[in-house]
Amino acid sequence: MSRRVLLLAALLCAGNAFALDTYRFGSRLVEIGDSASKLIELAGEPAYKERIETAHGGREGERWQYVDDGKSIMFEIRDGKIASIEQIRN
Repeated sequence: MSRRVLLLAALLCAGNAFALDTYRFGSRLVEIGDSASKLIELAGEPAYKERIETAHGGREGERWQYVDDGKSIMFEIRDGKIASIEQIRN
């Protein structure tokens, strides 16, 4: 019984965020592999930036958060390019 409860809880939590390969701002599209400058050109400066560090404190990249149409969109930037896109339901 407890396995079912844990599985159900995991599925419910997973429904709050999901990964994407592309994201559309109006009629313009950004995708994994596009440059960070293209993202800024299409969406402007992010509402929030968070530094991603290695276990030893070195800089590994950044997470940029945008709010678009009531949704939070997180872009992970590594080596100046979009490495991942995640939509978070508010």
